[in-house]
Amino acid sequence: MAVEITEFDPAAYLDDDEAIAAYLSDAFETQDVAFISDAIGVVARAKGMKQIAQEAGVSRESLYRALSSAGNPELGTVLKVLTSLNIKISAQPL
Repeated sequence: MAVEITEFDPAAYLDDDEAIAAYLSDAFETQDVAFISDAIGVVARAKGMKQIAQEAGVSRESLYRALSSAGNPELGTVLKVLTSLNIKISAQPL
């Protein structure tokens, strides 16, 4: 019997601000820059990459590149994207 495997897309489950915040919080806790960048990209896809790019003031293509696991976005870009995603980051002591 063959097992059918489908590709999992977390963007399909990020349908409200609480789910998005939880997903990004978990990503930030890893301290893995590539994973965090990719997670922000997943959220941007869930919300609509074109809209997020417009609100952040960058092209959609460059946002896709920057927010991939191989990307290295500038902090300013990340902050603009998080603002357009309605996400606030804060610092806490360890």
